[in-house]
Amino acid sequence: MKLKFKKQPFQTEAVNAVADCFAGQPKSEGVTYRIDPGSRGGFQTRPYTVATQSQSGFDFSQSGFKNRELVLTKDQLLANIQAVQQRQNLPQSATLVSTKVCAVNLDIEMETGTGKTYCYIKTMLDLNRRYGWSKFIVVVPSIAIREGVHKSLEITAEHFLEEYGKRIRFFIYNSKQLHHLEQFSSDGGINVMIINVQAFNATGKDARRIYEELDDFQSRRPIDVIAGNNPVMILDEPQKLEGTKTFESLVKFQPLAILRYSATHKTEHNKIHRLDALDAYNQKLVKKIAVRGITIRGLTGTNAYLYLESIQISSGPPVARIEFEVKQLNGIKRVVHKLGKGANLYDQSQGLTQYKGFVIADINAVTDTVSFTNGEVLEAGEATGDVNEATLRRIQIREAVKAHLEKEQALFPQGIKVLSLFFIDGVTKYRRYDDGVEQPGEYARIFEEEYHDAVNEIPLLLDEPYRQYLAGITAEKTHNGYFSIDKKSKHLVDPTVGARSTEADDVDAYDLILKDKERLLSLEEPVRFIFSHSALSEGWDNPNVFVICTLKHSDSSIRKRQEVGRGLRLCVNQAGDRMDSSANIHDINLLTVVASESYKDFTAGLQREISESLSARPRQADEAYFTDKILKTPEGDVAVTEQMATGIYFYLIQNGYVNTQKEITATYHEAKKNGTLAALPPELATFAPQITQLIDSVFSDAALPDIDNGRKTKPNPLNANLEKAEFKALWDKINRKAAYTVHFDTAELIKKCVTTLDKELRVTKLQYTVERGVQNDDVTYDDLRDGQGFNIKENETGHFTHSVHSAVKYDLIGKLAEDTQLTRRTVADILKGMNGVVFSQYRQNPEDFMQKTAGIVNEQKATAVVEHLTYSPVEEKHKLHEIFTVDKKPDFSRAIRTEHHVYDYVFTDSTNEKNFVTELDKSVEAVVYAKLPRGFFIPTPVGNYNPDWAIAFKEGLVKHIYFVAETKGSMSSMELRKIEECKIDCARKFFAGITTDQVKYDVVSDYAKLMNIVK
Repeated sequence: MKLKFKKQPFQTEAVNAVADCFAGQPKSEGVTYRIDPGSRGGFQTRPYTVATQSQSGFDFSQSGFKNRELVLTKDQLLANIQAVQQRQNLPQSATLVSTKVCAVNLDIEMETGTGKTYCYIKTMLDLNRRYGWSKFIVVVPSIAIREGVHKSLEITAEHFLEEYGKRIRFFIYNSKQLHHLEQFSSDGGINVMIINVQAFNATGKDARRIYEELDDFQSRRPIDVIAGNNPVMILDEPQKLEGTKTFESLVKFQPLAILRYSATHKTEHNKIHRLDALDAYNQKLVKKIAVRGITIRGLTGTNAYLYLESIQISSGPPVARIEFEVKQLNGIKRVVHKLGKGANLYDQSQGLTQYKGFVIADINAVTDTVSFTNGEVLEAGEATGDVNEATLRRIQIREAVKAHLEKEQALFPQGIKVLSLFFIDGVTKYRRYDDGVEQPGEYARIFEEEYHDAVNEIPLLLDEPYRQYLAGITAEKTHNGYFSIDKKSKHLVDPTVGARSTEADDVDAYDLILKDKERLLSLEEPVRFIFSHSALSEGWDNPNVFVICTLKHSDSSIRKRQEVGRGLRLCVNQAGDRMDSSANIHDINLLTVVASESYKDFTAGLQREISESLSARPRQADEAYFTDKILKTPEGDVAVTEQMATGIYFYLIQNGYVNTQKEITATYHEAKKNGTLAALPPELATFAPQITQLIDSVFSDAALPDIDNGRKTKPNPLNANLEKAEFKALWDKINRKAAYTVHFDTAELIKKCVTTLDKELRVTKLQYTVERGVQNDDVTYDDLRDGQGFNIKENETGHFTHSVHSAVKYDLIGKLAEDTQLTRRTVADILKGMNGVVFSQYRQNPEDFMQKTAGIVNEQKATAVVEHLTYSPVEEKHKLHEIFTVDKKPDFSRAIRTEHHVYDYVFTDSTNEKNFVTELDKSVEAVVYAKLPRGFFIPTPVGNYNPDWAIAFKEGLVKHIYFVAETKGSMSSMELRKIEECKIDCARKFFAGITTDQVKYDVVSDYAKLMNIVK
C-alpha cells in the first residue's frame, strides 16, 4: 500500500506563515554564478555576466545556480513578520531577531504528529514558486531524524509533483560522496541537502573533512561549496542544536534565512506560527491518549499476591478479573480467574494461607475497585504482594496485548491495521543466541504465552471475518524485532549510542523501520507487534501505532511526550486514506500507553510536560489581552476594539469564567464541554465562535487535554431490547436513506434580502480618537525604545457624520458577488431594491457596509435553501448491526444503567440529557428506546445531522407511537444555534417526506415536553 497525502488547511497556514514573511522579495529563478573549479582559482559568487565569463574563461557548463540574496530591508521583513503574527494573534516581535549565524530567524511551532516535516517540504516548494529559491539545507540533530526526513521526501514526491509540477532532488550529505555537492550547486531545480549535526561539529576524521581542502575534491573545502549556494536553512528540532560548537559551525554555511521547526523551542526568535499540543488536540489533528497504569503496593500484614486486571460488565452483575496464586499438583502457579461478589480467594487458591479473609464484598464498575471483607480495597491496575521485575513486565505485556486486541476488533471492519510497539533496553530480552542458535528471549516468550491466552478469551460472537483473520496468524509470526544487525553474524544486536546521547547512531536499524513502514500498515502483513530498542524511539513513527509499552525502568532522559510521540499521528486505512474526516475522530484515533507506573503518576507527569510546553501562551484574559486581536470571519478580518475587549472581559467576569487573577476558570471549560456557555451580549454575538477561540488561547490547567484511564474502557453490550418487535417496527419506519435537492427562486431571494436589509442593516460610522499627552520629565533610553516617552493625559472619541471621500475605488457589486456567491445581476437587483436612506450608509463606511450586507444576504440565502429543500428516498438502507455495534466507553461514571434502552448503559453528554434519560427509562409509556449512534445521520446542505433519540411507546397510551427526539438545552453561541436550527428544519422535512405519519419528529427540552407532545 501507499500512504496518501492531502492538502490540509492547518498545514497550508504554516506554509503561508513562512512564505508571507518574505512578501515583496522579487522572484528570481536562481542567480547564475561560477562554481569554484578547485585548484585553478578562488571562489567566485558574483552574478554571471558576459564580463565575468570573459574574465574567468569558463563556459556555461561550469556555472551553478544559487539563491538570490534578500533585497528586503530589515524594516520590511519586520513589518511582514508582524503582519503574519497579528493575523494569528501571536505576540508581536519588537525587532528582527538576528544571530551571528543569520539575520533572519523564524520559529515555527508544531506539535509532534501534525506533519512538521511535510510542512517544511511544502514550504520549500512554495518559496521556490513565489521567490525562485531552490537551494535548501535541512540540519537535524540525529541519525534517526535524518533517515526520517529522507523517507518523507521520498514518499511525498508524487503528491507534491501533482500540486507544484516539480520534483525535489535530495540527498544525505556524506563526506565520502562529494559529487552530490557538485550536483547540488550546478542543478537549476529544487535541491535539498540533509545533514546531521555530527557530520560537521564532531571531532572525528569524517566530520573534519567538511572544513578541509581535499585532494579528491579539487583542493576545495566542501563547506565553501555549500555556502556559495546562499542556502535557506531548516533546523529540525533546533533546541537540540544550540550547543556553542554547533552554533559556531552553522555560521560557516552562510544561510540566507533560518527556519526553525519544533514542538518545544528552547530559545525563541521571531515566532510566526504556533500549533501547540493544545491546538493539535482540540482540533483533533493527533490521537487522543489513554493510559493503563500499574500500581504496586503492599497489603497490611500479608504477602498475598494479587493483581486486579479489570472489571467486566455484562447483563448480570459485574465480575473482576483477578490474578492470584493457586496450589496445584506440580507447585504454585499464578492464574487469572473471573470472580464475582462473595468469591473466597482462600477456597479459590486451594487453601493457600495468605488468602484467608480475602472474600469479595463488593465490585464497583464505576470506581473500578474490588473490596474484600477484611477491609482491603484493590483498584484496577494494582498489584500487591510478591511483585518483582519479571512480574511487572508480564503484567505490562498482558495489558498491551489486551488493549491491542480490543482496539483491533473495533477497527478491523473499517480496514484499519492496528500496531503495538514495545520499547526494551536490551536485545537479549527479545532474542538470544545460544551456541549460535536463535532462541526467543524472555519478553518474546512471555508475549507468546500472553497472546495465546488473550486470543482464546476474546469474544467473537458476531465477527466471523475477524475470527478468520486471527486464526490465520500464529503468535510466533505476529511479532518482530527492529534492532541493529551485526554485519558478520547477522544477529540482532543492541544499537550503538553516541556519547551523552539516548539515541542510536545505527543507520541499518532505521532502514528496517522506515523501509517497512508501508508494509506494516497492510492487513496482509502478519506482524502486528513490534519490539524495538528504546534508543530507537525518536525520529520515526507509524500512523497506525495504537499501543505503546515501555518495558524498562523510567528514565528521566526519555520524556513522556517523547514516549507517546511515536503514536500520535492519525491512522490510515488499507487504501492509505487518513482517518480524519468522521465525527468520531478520537473514538478511532485513541493511543493507549501501558505504563510501568500508576495512571495518576504517569498522567500527572505528562500533563506537567504539556503545561511546560505551553509557557508561551498568555495566562490572563483581560481587556489588554483582547484589544487589537484579529477575529477571522467569513466576511474578512475584524480587529477587537477597546470597547469590544471591555465587553468580552465583563462577560467573563459576569459568568464566573475568570477568577480574581484574570485566569480562565474550570467553570468556563466545563460549560463549553457541556454546550451550556452563557450567550454573549448582542453586540458581540456575531463573533461568538471567533471570541471563543480567543478565550481558548489563554492558558488554563482545566483546558489541558483529557487523558483517559485506559482501564475504565469497557464494552457496553447490546441487549434483548434490540430484538423487541416494537424496536424492529420503529427501526423499519425510520431506516431510510435519502438525497436532497434544492429549487432556488431568485426573485423570492431578492425580495427577502431587500426586506431584511432595509430592516436590519445598520452601518457603523467611522470613528476617530484624539489622544492628548505630554512628554515625561525623565525620559530614559529604554522608555524611548519601548515607546513610553510620552504620557497620555486624556482622549476623546468622535464619529464622522459626513460622507467619506476616498481615493480608493470600490467594486461594490463585484465584492458582494464574490462574498455571497451570487451573480452580479442578482446583487445589483438587491441593491436597486433597497431603501435609499439605508443604501446611503454606504458612503459613511464602505467596508462595514459591504461586510454586513454580505452577512445578511448569506443568512437569507441559507434560509431559502432550507425552505426549498426536498428529500427523495434512495434504495440503500442502514444495516442494523453496522449502526448498533458493541460500544466501548472509557468513563462509566457518566453511565446510567437502564431497563428499556438497547444498550445496558446510556452515556449522557450533559445534565439535561441525564435527567431526560432517567425519567424516560422509568416511563410506563415507553417500551424501548435508543440513543442513535453517529452512523445514523441525515444529509443536509450545512452538514450531516445525527438525531438524538428514537423511542417506541405503548400503543393505546399515546397518540404518537414512534418518536424521534432531539434534546436541546441552551446553545453556546448564536452561530451554533443557526446551524443547528437549519439542520433541525431539514430533519423535519426528512421525516415528513420519507417516513409515515406514524413517526413524529420534534425538539424537546426535557421529558415533560416530550410527554406534552405524545400524549
